[in-house]
Amino acid sequence: MRFGTMRACPPHGMSNSLATIAIYSLKGGVGKTTLAVNLAWCAATRSARRTLLWDLDPQAASTFLLTDRLPKAQAQGAFTKDVDPGKLIRKTAIERLDLIAADPSLRGLDLLFHELDKKKLLAKLLAQAGKNYDRVLLDCPPGLTETSDQIMRAADLIVVPVIPSPLSERALDAVAQRLGGRAALLPVHSMVDRRRTLHLNAVERHPDWPIIPMASIIESMTVRRAPVGSFSARSAASQSFSLLWQAVEKRLAEPGSKC
Repeated sequence: MRFGTMRACPPHGMSNSLATIAIYSLKGGVGKTTLAVNLAWCAATRSARRTLLWDLDPQAASTFLLTDRLPKAQAQGAFTKDVDPGKLIRKTAIERLDLIAADPSLRGLDLLFHELDKKKLLAKLLAQAGKNYDRVLLDCPPGLTETSDQIMRAADLIVVPVIPSPLSERALDAVAQRLGGRAALLPVHSMVDRRRTLHLNAVERHPDWPIIPMASIIESMTVRRAPVGSFSARSAASQSFSLLWQAVEKRLAEPGSKC
C-alpha cells in the first residue's frame, strides 16, 4: 500500500535542503525510539548527513540512549520562546549526530500547543533549529494529540513502526486518516518474530514494508546506551536498520519530494 505524496531532493553530495523525518506511532511500546536512534545513526554514519535528533517524548528514551548527562528541565522552553532551540542542541559521541534532549517538562506540550493555537509552530522551530543540518529526525510521543498534529504538519516523511498484528495495522490506518496526505507515510514492520504465525501472515500481507526483527542485540541497546551499528555493525539487526534508512532516503529522493 502506498501512503501520501512526496516532494525530490538532489543526489547525495549536492546541495541539500532540510528534510524532516518523524518516527511516530499511535501506540506505545512498538520500537519507536529504537528506530529513531538507529536511523539517526545511519543518517550520520552511513550517509554522512549532518543530522539532528529532536527528542519530543517526555519519557526521554532517545536522550537516555545518546547522552550520559541529565538535561535541565527546559525542553518545553523552546516552544514558549523562553529558550532558543539552537541553544538546546548538544553534540553526541557520534560524529555528525547532534541531539535536542527531552525532559519531563514536555508533559505539558499538548496543552501548550492548544493554548498557543499556532498550527505550524513546530515547523517554524524546525526551520530555525535545523538550518545547519541535512536531516532532522523526531522521536515523537504516541497518541493522536495536538503534538502529533504539529508533527504531521512539519514532517516530510513519517516512519511508522507497526508490530505485525491486525490491531497495529488498524492504528496505522487511523494515523493515515488523521494525516490527510500532508506528508508521506513509510510503515515498518517492527519487532518481527518469524517463529510466530501471526507475524508471518502480517509480513506476507505487506511484503514491501521494511522489516526490523525482534533481536537480543537490539534489546541490548539500553545496556550499552548506543545504536546497534556502533557496536555490532555486521549483525543482521544492524543491516535491517541500514536497509530501512536506504528506504527512507529513496522516498525522500522521489520526484516531487522535499528534502
